[in-house]
Amino acid sequence: MNIVIVESPAKAKTINKYLGSGYKVLASYGHVRDLPPKDGSVLPEEDFKMSWAVDSKSQKRLSDIASAVKDADRLILATDPDREGEAISWHVLEVLKKKKLLKDKKVERVVFNAITKNAILEAMQNPREIDEPLVDAYLARRALDYLVGFTLSPVLWRKLPGARSAGRVQSVALRLVCQRENEIEDFVSEEYWSILANLTTPAQDAVQARLTKFDGKKLQKLDIKNEQQATAIRTMLENASFKVSSVESKPQKRNPFAPFTTSTLQQEASRKCGFAAARTMQVAQGLYEGVTIGGETTGLITYMRTDGVQIAQEAIHSARSVIGKQFGDRYVPEKPRFYSSKAKNAQEAHEAIRPTDLSRHPRDVAKYLDPDAARLYELIWKRTIASQMESAVLERTTVDIDATSGGQTAQLRATGSVVRFDGFLTLYQEGRDDEEDEDSRRLPAMNKDDVLARTGIEANQHFTEPPPRYTEATLVKKMEELGIGRPSTYAATLQTLRDRGYVVQDKKRLVPQDKGRLVTAFLEGFFERYVEYDFTAALEDQLDKISAGDLDWKKVLRDFWNPFHEICDEVIKRSNTEVLDALNEILSAHVFPDKGDGTDPRKCPKCETGRLSLKVSRYGAFVGCSNYNKDKKDGKIPNEDPPHCDYTRQVSATGDGADEAAGDGPKVLGVDPETGLEVSLRTGRFGPYVQLGEEAKPKRSSLPRGWSPSDIDLEKALQLLSLPRDVGPHPEDGKMITAGLGRFGPFVHHDSTYANLDGPEEVFSVGINRAVTLLAEKRAKGGGRRGAAKPLKELGEHPDGGAINVYSGRYGPYVKWEKINATLPKDSKPEEVTLEQAVELVNAKAQAKGKTKKAAPKKAAAKKTGGKATDGAAKGVLKDFGAHPDGGEMSLRDSGRLGIRLKWDKKFIPLGKDVDPDKLTFEDAVSIVNAQKATG
Repeated sequence: MNIVIVESPAKAKTINKYLGSGYKVLASYGHVRDLPPKDGSVLPEEDFKMSWAVDSKSQKRLSDIASAVKDADRLILATDPDREGEAISWHVLEVLKKKKLLKDKKVERVVFNAITKNAILEAMQNPREIDEPLVDAYLARRALDYLVGFTLSPVLWRKLPGARSAGRVQSVALRLVCQRENEIEDFVSEEYWSILANLTTPAQDAVQARLTKFDGKKLQKLDIKNEQQATAIRTMLENASFKVSSVESKPQKRNPFAPFTTSTLQQEASRKCGFAAARTMQVAQGLYEGVTIGGETTGLITYMRTDGVQIAQEAIHSARSVIGKQFGDRYVPEKPRFYSSKAKNAQEAHEAIRPTDLSRHPRDVAKYLDPDAARLYELIWKRTIASQMESAVLERTTVDIDATSGGQTAQLRATGSVVRFDGFLTLYQEGRDDEEDEDSRRLPAMNKDDVLARTGIEANQHFTEPPPRYTEATLVKKMEELGIGRPSTYAATLQTLRDRGYVVQDKKRLVPQDKGRLVTAFLEGFFERYVEYDFTAALEDQLDKISAGDLDWKKVLRDFWNPFHEICDEVIKRSNTEVLDALNEILSAHVFPDKGDGTDPRKCPKCETGRLSLKVSRYGAFVGCSNYNKDKKDGKIPNEDPPHCDYTRQVSATGDGADEAAGDGPKVLGVDPETGLEVSLRTGRFGPYVQLGEEAKPKRSSLPRGWSPSDIDLEKALQLLSLPRDVGPHPEDGKMITAGLGRFGPFVHHDSTYANLDGPEEVFSVGINRAVTLLAEKRAKGGGRRGAAKPLKELGEHPDGGAINVYSGRYGPYVKWEKINATLPKDSKPEEVTLEQAVELVNAKAQAKGKTKKAAPKKAAAKKTGGKATDGAAKGVLKDFGAHPDGGEMSLRDSGRLGIRLKWDKKFIPLGKDVDPDKLTFEDAVSIVNAQKATG
């Protein structure tokens, strides 16, 4: 028996059909091992020793593979033909070697670029060994990404709370987005004018010409700067005569584009299909793995992770045949076309992305595909066929026209293009990221010395525009041009930036958020070398040389790690004040923009004596006054000390309706008719909110998601401040149903059950019938808090105090006393349980968990003994850290026999042996939680 290993079960099923009964194809389901997301997974001091871990799902799949290999004659590793595929094969091989299952067994590595019968059978006839340099390149990349992430991210967490993570490629991509935003903010628009003459030929055909020279001076785009200049020129032209001075026509060839690489496919799918990069790769994966056509599953496209632009000879011949049959022989070029990539760092070891069978027309396969897959297949098919078609032939005509009036002269130019032979354009034209209009107007016939009649002169005002924000397509294109990252990583990199909240997408444009700009500024200020484009591209070059066998991977790691580690150690020692001062300087134009009136943009608008500065808290960064004094706020220091100022705002100094953020203080919306207090709109560190009055603890309400500060008036503010509102008594028990806005959006609440509403507006209009229906639906789905569970039987008081009852649980009936739950024996009936039996059960459970019979008081803090709680308070809180930046309370708990653990939200996280609970800080707790989150 021959055992074949591939990544996905879909591939396994298809390939098994092609190979027959002598083969058994198993799926690894992607990577089977990875570096555990914790310190020590890569050890630089031990020559970059790497510790790999296998999760529970992969463990089962590896066990299945190992069982099959035991009785096999040959192991064939047939994972994808790229670096990640090579790494998966290597991991599987390493695991089997450790299990000592490969004695006297033949091990082969095969690769195929398409899941078709011919491609797979041919691959089986041409096996090879594991490509060690390619594996080395994988190890180097994995180690680098781990070392950067797990060394740099904790520095961020300590010096810039609220920041989520940093990465070798991720941070450089973020810098591109932030840098473009800086260019947009720094851009100063310039006024300019264009002059157009509308003319007619002797044959009465209309033609429009643009002014290019005036009084012998050649005019550039921005040379006519104001209306006065434009009016003078227009007046001259309105009295001028016009004559053609030259007519020039030149043939031009336009060649087709190369077949798709991963990045060009992502760019074009974004432009033409509106797909995000991740969606493009998801759909392409399905096309690669194939669909069932005529009872047989066949891959429709070649492997979709590649930067090669060449296609196989048989594909070229097939394309030329299709072109001849569908478009005619004149669309088939004399010689086949061959392409080479212009992208930096391109490795052309694999084919471009193309259909596996070019004779399979999009209309023939559309019925087997969902709409997105059909559109992407058609895009790939057209691009591939067009790449082998004849060039388009155009004729570009330029007509120069002289204008004279009195002693003044001017020259105008009319241009137009005519397609003489459409060539590949009959099938395919590449999409554009901008809105530039390629001048494809056809000009009427004109000859030298023709006199043209004037029908009108236009003088149009324009203003220069800033560069556009990046889209996913243009960012991928820029990253590829700079040599940052690899094609297979672009989609994941962009997704990470969104997941971290560093950027948001608005009308396909990537807009950096304050969180992202702060991270970028921090990295530029303290880790400038590691976010330089050239440095990142040079590192990619080195990694490519490793995969080619030209460079030692551990030398690359050493050269990177030593200076990087030193900088991290140096930055972590810097004071937070020093870091914030640097960020104030780097981000001054963004955080403290010039007001234009000569006043200090950092002067506090509230107390007028303090200076504004960036500040950080567990919730992230914000702007506050230098006169902020927590001790005074808490009443711990006398009034004669320096004044206390509690002015704060978000980092952005501008925003819709954020008057306070702009430095003008709260915006008064009016007076509440019931209390006579002022209602104001403000912006704090957590966003815009409305406030009633100026008391010590005024009533406030945050604006719900989707509500713009610019749309808030007194009526809306009073509605928000009126929440929660009573909807009415519930018909079953008479208890009041309320509606309000919470952390998870708008809701209705009754007893202990919360049910979501469709939107914020419904909070103010929801009626009793709708509310009762929503609450009933939520309860039917198991909604409500656990505390609301009704006992099956109330037994009475425990001898040590406290009610003891019988409840129904997901694992069967149980008795509950205080925090002790004891499952009933299988032969016990809940309704027959006595108080004595219940007491015996909970006491036995308490003793087994290391508790005394008398449970510790619910709110009593545990006593510390060498950093551990006493037995009498085994689950007591040792230390309360407060809320994690992403939500959820964190505390240190002694979990009895399970030891001291960090509790976050509803999860308990064991501490490593090297963690001293007594020295655990808030930042350490955040780091531990983030590492846990990374593992899912």
